[in-house]
Amino acid sequence: MRSLIGRWLPVLVWMCVIFSASSDQLSFSRSSRIVGPLVRWLFPDVSDEAVHAIVIAARKCAHLLEYAVLALLFWRALRKPPTPGTPPWQWSQAALVLALVVLYAATDEFHQAFVPSREGSLRDLLVDALGGALGLLGLWVIGRVRRRW
Repeated sequence: MRSLIGRWLPVLVWMCVIFSASSDQLSFSRSSRIVGPLVRWLFPDVSDEAVHAIVIAARKCAHLLEYAVLALLFWRALRKPPTPGTPPWQWSQAALVLALVVLYAATDEFHQAFVPSREGSLRDLLVDALGGALGLLGLWVIGRVRRRW
């Protein structure tokens, strides 16, 4: 039981972090109040259009990172101790993890559709799925490199 909680509690906590980030507090208008002045301080001559593009890029990178971490936490929670002869990487497990990430991303976008300052977006769902896939790709690459050493 303790092992089960130890594996799944981080997943649930991270899902709550993502859910809270989908609130009005981290909407575009609010996050641009933080990122915009920082960009203007670093680059005083930057245009308004460039600041807007940088804010959007920062928000999409945050989506990628959020869901890459979620994929890694799902992988950790689902992973069983390897037995002799079992490969450390299992494509079926990676597919399940990616499906769980996409499912949670879809529920998050659905939630955002009901937040007045947010909107549900298929584009964000695809960015979230890409984040999950990149997290798994990074895990796979690290596993391949470690086996060669």
